Amino acid sequence: MTLGFAKLATLVWLISSFLVPAALGQEMPSDYTQVLKVVGKSGDYKGNVLKVNVPRNDLHMTVDNLALPTPFGFSGWFAMTKGDGGMDLMMGDLVLPQEEVNPVMSALLDNGLEVTALHNHFFWDNPRVYYMHIHGHGKAVDLAQQIKPALALIGKGQTAPPASTTTNGKIALDTAQIAKIIGHEGEQSGAVYKITLGRDDIALKEMGATINSRMGLNTWAAFYGTNDDAAIAGDIAMLEDEVTPTLKALRSHGLNVVAIHHHMIGTQPVVIFLHYWGRGTADKLATGFKSALDQLGKSGQH
Repeated sequence: MTLGFAKLATLVWLISSFLVPAALGQEMPSDYTQVLKVVGKSGDYKGNVLKVNVPRNDLHMTVDNLALPTPFGFSGWFAMTKGDGGMDLMMGDLVLPQEEVNPVMSALLDNGLEVTALHNHFFWDNPRVYYMHIHGHGKAVDLAQQIKPALALIGKGQTAPPASTTTNGKIALDTAQIAKIIGHEGEQSGAVYKITLGRDDIALKEMGATINSRMGLNTWAAFYGTNDDAAIAGDIAMLEDEVTPTLKALRSHGLNVVAIHHHMIGTQPVVIFLHYWGRGTADKLATGFKSALDQLGKSGQH
């Protein structure tokens, strides 16, 4: 009886030693490992999505004369996920100063990728930056080769130092209070506290692949500064009938609407994205963002 129990315990341990790593994380597909080699960047693989960040650490960004660090909203990205027929779907958002917009756009188009949107996220930003959304489908390594020439143009000739901050790179906000007001916890990146929420209530697919938060279907808010003098910026993903209620909620709390646009084309339902910006006490900014969140998820279009 004792020997049988010992054998059973050993068997359970052996099985769990193989299953636990799989439960804790996903093994990156070999072609995605090749993608990272082609573009010469690091990335992470979660939720069946490879995501590669393209931060603009080379830009010394200010908005309304406030120096801001890169994680506040100046980091581009592209992501890949598996679709039907062994094909991959690519989406992304690149952060570009004015002089880079057209050269990067040409590099994308000339190499077979699509540009689906171009817009601002801020007013009063210096240097002036634009956000370019990209789309492609094909074999993962082919997509990497297609985007590589555009990535090679980003940051050339930029010599400005990173943005200085009054917080010395450390959080000077009561992040627990912000999370309590909004009802969701976020993540710290240097002096920035960012809360990202997916729109899992919207069933969006392309080529059989699910468009989820890591592929760009998300709402977020970034906070920076101090409790008494904070800044907020972010992006809200909305269905068409959520746009007006969300606008009213933001404006009634003194938050500036900066841009309203699409990021993706040819999708059903249509998803509209809204960028906003504000300054004030951290509590007031968090309350304004929470008011906008409360307008989402009520639609019958899901």
